[in-house]
Amino acid sequence: MLDLRYFAWVRERLGTASERIETEAATVADLIEELRAIDEAHAFVFADLGGIRAAVDQELVGFDASLDGAREVAFFPPMTGG
Repeated sequence: MLDLRYFAWVRERLGTASERIETEAATVADLIEELRAIDEAHAFVFADLGGIRAAVDQELVGFDASLDGAREVAFFPPMTGG
């Protein structure tokens, strides 16, 4: 089982802050492909990956990051400083 966390507009568009899924995904990119197939809301949120960042077990990662041993994946928009 993998815990997913959603933040900011990702959470708002999906209508949930978190969910737990069973997955065969090897990487974050594979997970995103699985999520796109869930429903229209997930497909919309993950359609343009330029507006999404990911963290695996609270560490910012690229979409090619392995999910081997991961407990949690979080998705959120890019952060801006100021």
